Amino acid sequence: MDKSSDNQQQQREETRFGYGKIEHFQKIETLGEGAYGVVYKGLNEKTKQVIALKKIKLETQSEGVPSTTIREISVLREIDHPNVVQLKDVIMCPSKMYLVFEYLEMDLKKKIDTLGAGNSFPPAIVKSYLYQLISGVAACHSRRIIHRDLKPQNILLGTNNELKIADFGLARAFGIPIRPYTKEVVTLWYRAPELLLGTTEYSTPVDMWSVGCIYAEIISKRPLFDGDSEQDQIKKIFRILGTPNEDVWPGVQNLDGFNKVHWTQHKPQDLRNIIKYIENIDDNGVDLLEKLLIFDPTQRISAIQALQHPYFSDVQK
Repeated sequence: MDKSSDNQQQQREETRFGYGKIEHFQKIETLGEGAYGVVYKGLNEKTKQVIALKKIKLETQSEGVPSTTIREISVLREIDHPNVVQLKDVIMCPSKMYLVFEYLEMDLKKKIDTLGAGNSFPPAIVKSYLYQLISGVAACHSRRIIHRDLKPQNILLGTNNELKIADFGLARAFGIPIRPYTKEVVTLWYRAPELLLGTTEYSTPVDMWSVGCIYAEIISKRPLFDGDSEQDQIKKIFRILGTPNEDVWPGVQNLDGFNKVHWTQHKPQDLRNIIKYIENIDDNGVDLLEKLLIFDPTQRISAIQALQHPYFSDVQK
């Protein structure tokens, strides 16, 4: 490694984890607020970089730092990828802590909302967003990390349409064999059917289902499955994709959430007749969507397989 590379590496390390002080950061405006604390747009007065500053209050946490924050820090320390948001620093104060992130202009949900009636994303942008999203998911899965809360609000976009996955508060490392996890993860509209039907043994396919739902929403500008309860959510999935049986999803009848209900038998519908603006997507793009929304998690396309799909044959890799 030459001297310039050494300097670049040192400079990169000095922007991450413990080199900064809160006095170095100026708050510009509030971006959002939730149970965890407040997110600000800010300025690093030393580097003059615009950053996002997440403030987490500690005085309300009887056990110290919230578990979601610990997870987010530990996961983002493991991942250095252009399609995963960069955690630049962690700053501890007496009653609060700050996470310093790179700043991006808006999230995917806001971007969709800005399109306005009658407009949709150009096919090239749809493909670019999806490729970047799957690339980021593949980076997580290759490190044995499941995001578990992929949704448009957790996907950030920059001024040049660069896309980065954010909010790893529900992320989880997994191992082999898979052990039981909570099923109370993933925002309802993007939650995989195996979770809705009660399984606690799941893995990376739950993220790929979410990717499929997000892909459909990028195309159509509206959620594909917008249930108002777990029961309503699974019913809406069955109405569009058909009611599964042992032929299409071996073992489905053994899931508690499936065998306790007498389900109306629906036949699968052609997604081309369901999703608005899907005519802008070529046959390969529709095929990839169908593979992301396969019921059987063992047959659902993986992130690595998806990146190799013919839909992305013209993407520069």
